[in-house]
Amino acid sequence: MKNEALCSECGHCFAVCEEEIGVAAKYLLNQREAYQCIGCGQCSASCPEKAITGRPHYKIVKELIQDPEKIVVFSTSPSVRVGFADGFGKEPGTFAQDEMVGALRALGADYVFDVTFSADLTIMEEGSELLSRILKGTGPLPQFTSCCPAWVKYMENFHPDKTKHLSSAKSPIGMQGAVIKTYFAHKKHIDPEKIISVAVTPCTAKKAEIAREELCDAGKLLNIEEMRDNDYVITTKELVQWCKEEGMDLEKITPSKYDSVLGEGTGAGMIFGNTGGVMEAALRTVYRVLEGKEAPADFYQLRPVRGLNNRKEAEVTIAGKN
Repeated sequence: MKNEALCSECGHCFAVCEEEIGVAAKYLLNQREAYQCIGCGQCSASCPEKAITGRPHYKIVKELIQDPEKIVVFSTSPSVRVGFADGFGKEPGTFAQDEMVGALRALGADYVFDVTFSADLTIMEEGSELLSRILKGTGPLPQFTSCCPAWVKYMENFHPDKTKHLSSAKSPIGMQGAVIKTYFAHKKHIDPEKIISVAVTPCTAKKAEIAREELCDAGKLLNIEEMRDNDYVITTKELVQWCKEEGMDLEKITPSKYDSVLGEGTGAGMIFGNTGGVMEAALRTVYRVLEGKEAPADFYQLRPVRGLNNRKEAEVTIAGKN
């Protein structure tokens, strides 16, 4: 959303879109085409006047929590447990998982799950797909991860001929929402139509992702029309704002643990919050299958690419092949 009254026309939003993201640069080359926003949210992050903001969902979720007929389920992405502490002014990198879960329970959550569970599912899917492409030629190489919706949208908008290189796997929150409304609902004997699935994510791009037409597999499986796999997304910033509006102090939040079983995950899923973490986890899976042993600790080392800021690469050897 944009508040024109707050805009000072400083140009920061367009600059980051042009220089860092590259979308505006493509638009400048061909202004006859519509501006193809990928929903990454970097314009709002760079706006000093806060004239550009994401559409907040937390106020809607807050109202739904008051409805006794609804079962509100939160699923938090791996990096949120660190960003949550940062939002309260703690030292960057402070791990606040239990405080974050405790805050969500205090806000009225019926269940709190860890998206690391579905990040592990993603690793199994992407790793298996990569193996199939390498060994059976079932798809083109290289294989690109499909976890970031802004990246997927960028490929669809500007490189549609390369989309076959994207993994066919859903993102972790895409998997998580469907699992909650099928497997979890069945195990807990809950009417899936009463479940409100809320993903807590580090970026605004996920808001656009959950609205994609194809992300309603739970509804298709259960033959329930108009049921989305995920209903709402609140960002780390929204969660912190909500907590502060409720007068919460990070030091006074009663710590809590995730609910089982969708609250369990491995280190492979946890490193999704790090640069290159998704592909590292997938490559480690491939290594384990082809080599029959765990990958060594120094198996995957990202290094900067000369002349390109913030771009990194790594080369690995698996079963004698690079």
